[in-house]
Amino acid sequence: MKKGIRSFFEKAAPTRNIDLHKDMVLYLEDITVSFDGFKAINSLNLYVRKNELRCIIGPNGAGKTTMMDIITGKTRPDHGTAWFGQNFNLLLHSEDEIARAGIGRKFQKPTVFENLTVFDNLELAMDSDKRVFPTLFSKLTSAEIESIEIVLEKINLTEQSKEYADSLSHGQKQWLEIGMLLMQNAQLLLIDEPAAGMTHQEIDKTSELLTTLKKEHTVIVVEHDMDFVRSLDSPVTVLHQGSVLAEGDMDKIQNDPKVVEVYLGE
Repeated sequence: MKKGIRSFFEKAAPTRNIDLHKDMVLYLEDITVSFDGFKAINSLNLYVRKNELRCIIGPNGAGKTTMMDIITGKTRPDHGTAWFGQNFNLLLHSEDEIARAGIGRKFQKPTVFENLTVFDNLELAMDSDKRVFPTLFSKLTSAEIESIEIVLEKINLTEQSKEYADSLSHGQKQWLEIGMLLMQNAQLLLIDEPAAGMTHQEIDKTSELLTTLKKEHTVIVVEHDMDFVRSLDSPVTVLHQGSVLAEGDMDKIQNDPKVVEVYLGE
């Protein structure tokens, strides 16, 4: 990383002070969430390592979305503990504070600003002072421009940088939203069903992108496409009825009788 870019990203997150130096960056322990008596999450334990690409699979209603809601502060559990790094208690912070701490979430349906260019979307997402006057009158530094160019290259959208986002394909919009998370300097990325609605070529490029991202980020992917999950060649966690049913590589998961019975055999 060039000196200018390094100084930009270091400046981008002055208030975080999150200790991510240890091997484990996400701890969910004994998490339970009930909705009208139904346990959406039931004594869930999940641990994710730094620079790990983890896939989360499971049948509908297994608790995958609720798990991500807890990590991002949208849902509060009835019981349990949740930590980001060594010193950030997720259960004591708001959604905005959690996002500022370095956790970014990409939903299944892309939420980009379609009336802005690709470059402008990334600029708007940049982790900087978002008050009205600084936003209106600020001018990008050379380091900030270069940081956007680096992200454009990572997400395969350099040639589309001046195009409006509404002209992008579904897959390209997914990449743009991932790029917006990178501009926010998110260290933990939660990616929801990235392969849904993509062409085969886009799926291949998305697999390459996520595999590359784990060099500098921790990535959690929730997905139903088993071919896509296999292409990521990463640890897999299977959720069922709000708990971890099985964990391991894809070969182990696909040959687990319990997993075949409740999910893969559908």
